[in-house]
Amino acid sequence: MESREGPLLNALVRLADTSAADYDMADRCQQLVEACVRLLDAAQAGLLLSDHRGVLRVSAATSGQTHRLELFQLESAHGPGIQSCHTGIPVPVHDLAAAAFRWPEFARRGLDNGYLSAYALPLRLRTETIGALDLYGTSASALGHADLRVAQALADVACIGILQSRVLERSKTLNSQLRSALNSRIVIEQAKGVLAERGQLDMDQAFHRLREHARSNNLRLADVSAGVVSGAVDTGTILTRPPTG
Repeated sequence: MESREGPLLNALVRLADTSAADYDMADRCQQLVEACVRLLDAAQAGLLLSDHRGVLRVSAATSGQTHRLELFQLESAHGPGIQSCHTGIPVPVHDLAAAAFRWPEFARRGLDNGYLSAYALPLRLRTETIGALDLYGTSASALGHADLRVAQALADVACIGILQSRVLERSKTLNSQLRSALNSRIVIEQAKGVLAERGQLDMDQAFHRLREHARSNNLRLADVSAGVVSGAVDTGTILTRPPTG
């Protein structure tokens, strides 16, 4: 096999880079399995990955038959990938036929597809395991120690990139929610001021009128407030409504 140092470094850099504006996690997952087939003695590869709710899904595969085998692992809840996800440790199966006593149906399906060995490597960072990289060989003991170390390095880098992208996405969502909440608060304060001035109310009374109007009409307080500020909501209907409580 030709030296893989250069292609391996390129693959690691691509998997680790989450800074691109067009970062696509699905594409990076596909890059991971394709890099494993390209750089290692693996015939096919698949990836099981948990979503933001912790539900495992097939995130990538290098062929349709591999995708179906990965789906079978999920549906039957047995196989090396499932075990690796649950334990957070690698599960090498150098001889798939000999593993029939552990996972009979998985082994049969793998053998039917021409796979004689299978290797599951966890996507894990410290104590958090978010999935498993499954590699399939067409010969027994297809992957040696060096190949498995490379595969685990690729899985580790991909895991860091995926977790980082999720943190960034959660941060963006949180910042958006905070901005929305702050903007809503500003609009509500402005609407209170409008009602207080027009109805000769104090700010607490104005707020109660706003809230009562929103509740009685099944509207969001922020939307009613925005309407008051913009003039879309008739303040007279709010001010003439008898206060409750």
